[in-house]
Amino acid sequence: MANSNIQLHPPSKKKTLWAWTIGTFFGAGLLKPGPGTYGSIAAVLLWFIAAHIFPVTSLSLTIGTIIAAIVVTLIGIPAATIVARESGREDPGHVVIDEVAGQLIALIAIPADWRHAALSLLLFRLFDILKPPPIRQLERLPEGTGIMLDDVAAGILALIVAQLAHLFF
Repeated sequence: MANSNIQLHPPSKKKTLWAWTIGTFFGAGLLKPGPGTYGSIAAVLLWFIAAHIFPVTSLSLTIGTIIAAIVVTLIGIPAATIVARESGREDPGHVVIDEVAGQLIALIAIPADWRHAALSLLLFRLFDILKPPPIRQLERLPEGTGIMLDDVAAGILALIVAQLAHLFF
């Protein structure tokens, strides 16, 4: 699934609006170059804005981020499946809801300042692009599950490294 150029079937003329809206994260996945980075940046910006607009404690921000990551993942799996099928591609680059989910996971328990948010973004993008084992193997899962879970794993790895960096530095 790493290769978004693998075409399974001819693209469908049908586009399921809700799935394309969610799958491209409201169009962020249609931006070039690097749609995945745009999806991650959109997630960080929304998280950062929410953390500063709403009166939240560190605990409530962590809980809210966990809930958001779970909801995005659960909605993202069927949305990514539909968009992949309608695109005729195994893992289309314009599907970025997986980056949103992974990035949200990487932001769990991160202090709400720009330095920590930037570190989280950089770590997530690094692990999402490099896909160290066992992340790459998760791409082999079928359809939207594989599209989503490799980024979930990259988010978990970024979260662990960010927490260790926060602990030691």
